[in-house]
Amino acid sequence: MTAWLRRRGDAVHHTRVGRWLRPMGLAAMSPKPRLSQPAAGHVLYPYLLRGITVNRVNQVWSADITYVRLAGGFVYLVAVIDWFSRYVLSWTVSITLDVAFCLEALDHALSRSQPEIFNTDQGTQFTSSAFTERLKQGGIRISMDGRGRALDHVFVERLWRSVKYEEVYLRDVTVHLCKRVRRRDACMF
Repeated sequence: MTAWLRRRGDAVHHTRVGRWLRPMGLAAMSPKPRLSQPAAGHVLYPYLLRGITVNRVNQVWSADITYVRLAGGFVYLVAVIDWFSRYVLSWTVSITLDVAFCLEALDHALSRSQPEIFNTDQGTQFTSSAFTERLKQGGIRISMDGRGRALDHVFVERLWRSVKYEEVYLRDVTVHLCKRVRRRDACMF
C-alpha cells in the first residue's frame, strides 16, 4: 500500500499507512514470530543436513505444521514431504495442537516407505518423546533445525502458501462475497 501511494505521488511512511489500515481491520497475512518452541524437558537433536546434497528419494523427509484461521477458530495442518521429489507423503488436520495428529501423519508416511533422515523444526510436537521414539524405532536419523535454518522448510512452506492462498483464503473470500450479495443466483463463484 505504501509503494502504491508513493507511485501516486503521496509522501507517506509505512508506519503512517499502518496506522490508517489498523482501524479498518486490514493487516498482512503472515506468520507471527516464535511459533516453533520446544517444550521444557524435550530432547533437541542436532542439525544433520549441513553440507548434504539430497539426490534421491527417501533420503530426507521433512514435516511442518501450519494453521488456518476459520470463523470458529483455527485448524492445524501437518504434512510430511520428501525433499527430493517434493511429494507430499501424508497430511492430517486437527483442531488442537497436540502430538496425536502429527503421529498419525508420520505413521501414514512410514507405512509407505522410510527415510534415512527426518528433519523438523524444534516445535513441541516434533520434540516429544512419542514422536522421536517412532523415528528411532525405525532406525531413522533425527535432524532438527536451529536458528538461521528457516529455508530448510521452504518446500513445505511453499505447499502451505499454495494451500492457503490458492484454496482456503480464495474460497473464504468467495463465501463472504456470496453472503454480501445475498442472492445465490447473483454469485458467480
